Amino acid sequence: MRPVPALVVLTLAAASPAGAAEDAIEGMAGPAGERLRYDAKGLTFTVPEPEMKLQIGGRLHLDAGAASFSRPGLAATFPDSVAVRRSWIEPTLTIGKDWVVAFQYDFSDPLLPINDAFVAWTGLPDTILTLGNMKVPLSLEWLQSNNDTLFAERSLANAFVPDRRFGFAVGHHGQAWTAVASVFGDAASNGITGDGVAAAGRATVAPILNERETLHLGLAGVFQSRSRADGAFSFSTPPEAFLFTRPFVDTGDLPDAARVSRIGAEFAYRNGPVLVQAEVIHAAIDRFGGAGGAVPGLDFQGGYVEAGWVLNGAGRAYALAPNGGTTYATFKGVQPRDDQRISRGGIGVFELSARYSAITLNARGFRGGAERDVSLGLSWYPEPNLRLIANVIHGRVQPGAAQSDVLGTAPFSVDTVLGRLQIYW
Repeated sequence: MRPVPALVVLTLAAASPAGAAEDAIEGMAGPAGERLRYDAKGLTFTVPEPEMKLQIGGRLHLDAGAASFSRPGLAATFPDSVAVRRSWIEPTLTIGKDWVVAFQYDFSDPLLPINDAFVAWTGLPDTILTLGNMKVPLSLEWLQSNNDTLFAERSLANAFVPDRRFGFAVGHHGQAWTAVASVFGDAASNGITGDGVAAAGRATVAPILNERETLHLGLAGVFQSRSRADGAFSFSTPPEAFLFTRPFVDTGDLPDAARVSRIGAEFAYRNGPVLVQAEVIHAAIDRFGGAGGAVPGLDFQGGYVEAGWVLNGAGRAYALAPNGGTTYATFKGVQPRDDQRISRGGIGVFELSARYSAITLNARGFRGGAERDVSLGLSWYPEPNLRLIANVIHGRVQPGAAQSDVLGTAPFSVDTVLGRLQIYW
C-alpha cells in the first residue's frame, strides 16, 4: 500500500460528507468589511476595497482495486490495492473584475506537483489572456476537470495529450463558439525548458445549444518543435487505472524526435440526462536524420467513444468559457438537487457510463504496442462535494518492444475492478 500524505487527513476533516451537508458558515464583517465564509465551495475570504476574493479549494481522490491477467507473471504491474490518486490544494485569487490568479499543487505527485499556476486577465469583452502553467488546448476529455470525467481515468487516447505546460494563451468565445491559441514550453515543475516549443489551438462550435440539448463539434492541434539538446520523448499509457505502475503500450524513449504533431477531432451530444462523447487523435513524429540520411517518421492514432446516463437527475451542463486558462467548451459534472442529498433524506444521484477506447503505437516496423479497452461504470453522487465511482475494465493488449522484458511479446487480456472515493470543494 502506498503511503498516504498527511494532507489527506486534513482534507477528510475539512471536506467530509457531513461537513459538506451543513449550511454555509459566514463570519461577521471585519473593520474593513472583510468576511470569511465556509461552504460547499471551500473557504472564501473577501475584501470589499480593494475588491478581492480568495477561495481555497481542493480535491482528494482515493483509489482501490484489483486486476487479473490472462497469463501468469504480470501481477507485479499491479502491486498495490489502495493508493492516493490526487491530493490537491487549490487557492484562487480574484482581484477586481479583470484579474484571476490560480494555483494547484498535488501533494501526491513528486514528479509534477504543480498543475495550474497562472495569471489571467479578462479585461476585453469575451476574451481571456493567460500566462503561466495550464492545460494545452487539445482534447475535450482532457480539458474537462478530473472531478467530472465519466470514468475514474481518461481514455487510452489521452496518451497523446501533453501534461500541463508553461506558456501564453489567448481565448475568445461567442454565443455558441470558442477559439483559443497558445504557445508553450515545458511544464513549470520541469523548469519550463527542455521539451522544445509548441504552438496549440482549438476551435469549437455548438450548432445546438440550449438548456436541455447540446451538440458540440471541435478541432484542435498541437505542433511541437524540438532540438537535439532536448530530453527524450515518448508516448505511453496504462490501462485506464492509476494502480498499475507501468504502461502496457509504450514507444520507449525517442531521442531523435524533431517535430511532433497532434490533431484531434471532437464530437459530443447531450440530450437531457444522456451524454454521448467521442474523439479521435492522430500523432505524427518527424525524426532527425542520421548519418545515412532521412529517418522515416512515425504515425500513431487513438480514440474513444463513451456514453453517460444520469438515472435520476439533471444532465451535465455545458460551459463555454472558463475563468482563466484554456478549458473552453466542456461539460461539467453531475450535481444532486438539495432534496436528493442523503443529508436531506434523499438517495443521491446515480449515473451509468460505458466506453470503448483504443490506441495503436505501431508504425512502419516500429512496435510500441496496441490496446483496446471496454469499460463500464457507475457513479453515485450523495452530496455536492462527494462522488463514489465503480469501474470495470476489460483490456486486450499487444505489448510493445519497450515493455517486452516484463510483459513479454504475446498478447494478453487484463480485467480490472476500480473504485474511487472522490471529495472536492
